Amino acid sequence: MITIVRGRGPHLRRQLQGLACSTRQPDMHIVVALGDLDVADIVADEGSSASVVDLTVAEPLPLAHGRNQGAATALRMGAELLVFLDVDCIPDTELIARYHRAAQQPKSADALLCGPVTYLPPPGPHGYLLDDLRSQLDPHPARPNPPDNEVVATADYALFWSLSFAVTATTWTRIGGFCERYRGYGAEDTDFAQCAAAQDISMRWVGGAHAFHQFHPNADPPVEHVEDIVRNARVFHNRWGWWPMEGWLAGFEQAGMIARDAAGRPRVTVAADGES
Repeated sequence: MITIVRGRGPHLRRQLQGLACSTRQPDMHIVVALGDLDVADIVADEGSSASVVDLTVAEPLPLAHGRNQGAATALRMGAELLVFLDVDCIPDTELIARYHRAAQQPKSADALLCGPVTYLPPPGPHGYLLDDLRSQLDPHPARPNPPDNEVVATADYALFWSLSFAVTATTWTRIGGFCERYRGYGAEDTDFAQCAAAQDISMRWVGGAHAFHQFHPNADPPVEHVEDIVRNARVFHNRWGWWPMEGWLAGFEQAGMIARDAAGRPRVTVAADGES
C-alpha cells in the first residue's frame, strides 16, 4: 500500500489505525512524506511497520512524483500489487483483501482497479469510531458501487480517482506511472486514467473495496487551488486535446477568477489571495 502525506498527521493516524484492523494486512506499507518531518514519528507512535520515504519538495507539491517514488520503492521491495490510498482515507477492513482478490481474477488481473469512497461528515468530539464506519457507508453517488465481491467493467475513464485504486506491478509499468509535469492539485489522476485507456488497459470497479474519506473543509470550486488547477488543466489539454475539470474551471470563470482566450485557454485573473 502506498500513501503520500503532507501536513495531515491526524488523518494519517486514523488511516494507520484503520489499516491495523484489516482482515488482510499489506505485505508492506510505503508512506511518502512530502517534506513532512512529523510523519516518521507518527508512524512509530502508532506502532506501524510502514516504511517512510522522506522527499525534499517545494511548492506546488509534486503529488505525481510522490506517488511514483512510493511505487518505485514498493517495486524494489518486490511488490506485485500496488494499492494507492490517499492519506485522507480510512480503509475498510476488507479493502486490501478485495483488491487482492480482484487482481487474482483473469478478467481483472491486468485492469485499473477502483474502489467506492464514502465522504464522511465531520467527526464527533471523540473522532471517528472505526467500529462505526460501516454504519455510515454511503459511497459517492457519481461513481459505481457494485455489490460486495462483484467486479464491474467500465469504459468511463473520466470517473477514475486516485483516492483509492490498485494495479499490478506489470500494469503500473505499462501505464508508466503518473506524469510528473503536473504539480499541485488537479488532473494528474485524470491523466493517469487516460494513459491507461491509451494502452487499452481495462478499468474496473471492485465491489466492497470501500474507503472512508475523512472530513476536511473544501471550497467548491476549490479557489485555494485555482493556480494549480489552471496550470495543470493547460498541461492536460496539451497532452490530450480536451479540458479536464470543466466544472471547476466554469466556477472560477463565473467568480471572475479566470478568463479564457479565443482558443479557450484559461488564465488566472484573480489569485486565491484576492490579488489580480
